[in-house]
Amino acid sequence: MDYVEVNADLHLHGLYSGGVSKNMIPRVIGEQAPLKGLGLVGTGDILNGRWLELVKRDLKSGTEGILEHPNGTKFILQTEVEDNKRVHHIILVPSFSKVEELIEKFKRHVLNLDTDGRPRVHLNGEEIAEICIESGCLIGPAHAFTPWTALFKEYNSLKECYGKYDKRIYFLELGLSADTDMADRIKDLHRLTFLSNSDAHSPWPNKMGREFNRLRVKEISFKEIEKSLKRENGRKVILNTGLNPKEGKYHKTRCISCLLFFEPEDAGRYNWKCPNCGKPIKKGVDNRINELADLEEGKHPEHRPSYVHTIPLSEIISLSLGVKNVYSIKVQAKWEEFVKEFGNEIKILLETDFKELQKADAKVAEMIKAFRENRIQYIPGGGGVYGKILPPGKKPKIEYYKFRQKCLSDY
Repeated sequence: MDYVEVNADLHLHGLYSGGVSKNMIPRVIGEQAPLKGLGLVGTGDILNGRWLELVKRDLKSGTEGILEHPNGTKFILQTEVEDNKRVHHIILVPSFSKVEELIEKFKRHVLNLDTDGRPRVHLNGEEIAEICIESGCLIGPAHAFTPWTALFKEYNSLKECYGKYDKRIYFLELGLSADTDMADRIKDLHRLTFLSNSDAHSPWPNKMGREFNRLRVKEISFKEIEKSLKRENGRKVILNTGLNPKEGKYHKTRCISCLLFFEPEDAGRYNWKCPNCGKPIKKGVDNRINELADLEEGKHPEHRPSYVHTIPLSEIISLSLGVKNVYSIKVQAKWEEFVKEFGNEIKILLETDFKELQKADAKVAEMIKAFRENRIQYIPGGGGVYGKILPPGKKPKIEYYKFRQKCLSDY
């Protein structure tokens, strides 16, 4: 059987979600996706009536359950919802008729269906899963470990969230602050397909596709994508790619205001309130996984593909040129030069021969080589702030709060 491989980012948002760029519209998403190297993207926010109109206006129906941009970029109907415990779920929908069916079933439980792209559904995870599964949709946890709106900030297992439907959950989204080495320390998750999606709020290639999956399917259709997530008949995810978790906004335990790092036991001593500024301390994904883990190291099941850490090309160029702003004219001009020469960003980052990259720009090529060889250093992210990339050889300085036992002179 002949298969095709497609780079897919299955979690995006449209301009009606909070904090999303006004450029995040289907037409622009479709234009930018091939520059990144993506062949398939989520529509995002498909339950929102205004967004649904834009999707229908800008995209045409393609192969079963898939929409197409005029340039050939494929879209799968997709949304993210928040349940009554503030847990976020990704939903993949097989058709417009099923979109309408979900809207009809959810609308009595939602106040902001047409005002916010990511609606809050006043149902629990099990109730939402029941509605989705009955409508032929796929559902799974979004950014599963992050401390604000993730399944594992609220529960210790999938079953606690999805109840009797837990075995009908086939995928889990890792989020920017985790990778497969981390998540596979939890044996209960070994049966799942892991997804690495961008959750992008902007269409530019340093956001969209910063995390993506490579799917092996017979064709790009909803049924084939469903088979790849269930790993049926040779269809499967064959590669996960994303940021080093240290670059994620919630990797380490950190104060959300003064940004001091904390060991979890010290944060606990202060009831998760920062002794320096009084603001909340947010538990890092690495600490949360430590709590959940039953393995010292990630032991990958046989079906688990490789996870490749990557860095957006504009960030690499910025680091190479010593320019802080990735949107500067200088950085963007160099980015366009590389993409014009080599085709797309994913190809440049993962596949193009180093000698060919050197011909285009020696400094940028060396930095790409450094990240391919895992020589890039990071000040890890936490407390809602992204980690900072450092050039090879520069050691990160990380300031942890030093707990001191009070003595009599302190009283």
